[in-house]
Amino acid sequence: MATAALVLTSCGADSDPLDDNGEDTNASDSIVIGSQAYYSNEIIAEIYAQVLEDEGFEVEREFQIGQREVYMPELEDGELDLLPDYTGNLVQYYQDDADTGSPEEVHQQAQEAMPDELQVLDFAEATDQDSYTVTSETADKYDLESIGDLSDVGDSVSMAANSEFESRPYGPDGADDVYGVTVKVVGVEDSGGPLTVGALLDGDVEVADIYTSSPSIAEEDLVVLDDPEHLILPQNVVPVASAELDDKAVDIVNDVQADLSLDELIQLNTRSVEDEASASDIASQWLEDRD
Repeated sequence: MATAALVLTSCGADSDPLDDNGEDTNASDSIVIGSQAYYSNEIIAEIYAQVLEDEGFEVEREFQIGQREVYMPELEDGELDLLPDYTGNLVQYYQDDADTGSPEEVHQQAQEAMPDELQVLDFAEATDQDSYTVTSETADKYDLESIGDLSDVGDSVSMAANSEFESRPYGPDGADDVYGVTVKVVGVEDSGGPLTVGALLDGDVEVADIYTSSPSIAEEDLVVLDDPEHLILPQNVVPVASAELDDKAVDIVNDVQADLSLDELIQLNTRSVEDEASASDIASQWLEDRD
């Protein structure tokens, strides 16, 4: 795949590879932007893509790739140049013993954890946390307020989540070590989407990993359990980029990050879930309203 570079014009298959000055006009490559297989992440990636295109960069989209175990090696190998991620999860991908802390401290850990070929850009105020979430009925029945209270539900609780949640530091092992709660993961592979929400509402599971920017939390009157021991690190939206990414492109993406609040992210996600709008249309409208 290509590495990042600034291009002012794009060259078609039949264009002359030499410009009027005899320079190679095919020397510049596009910025390859990826996304997780998660609608919210794709919207953010599409925002990056459109704002960079508006500034004269050529962009190639490689969206809906999968989870971190798939796309991080592609970033490291230079097959991708830019992808939105989340600070806490990113740190824990590289070091299981990551310390919890403020968003600034976790972002600093992410910067220090990056291999030489990668960099993290600015983190946004917007977060999209993994969570231990229950229905309001379950919360009322067992007087649940925090993750540790789940021990009152029974000897173990079933939890709808992507299969990789099983091996995450804040998954079953973390819940047991930090809170003394036994969790059995029920694999639902839609990243906290409607299938996960449905499993929770239908009573197939007692808990679900629903990302905190999901509009379903408010719409379905769900309860995100408190995490007083900080089992789940802050997960602010943060771009991971090639260390060779053009400086102008870095500045452009960082400008987007400065405007991406949690309320803004929830609104973007609501348009996707309720209006079934495409990531492209959602990104275009957001950028238009931002101007």
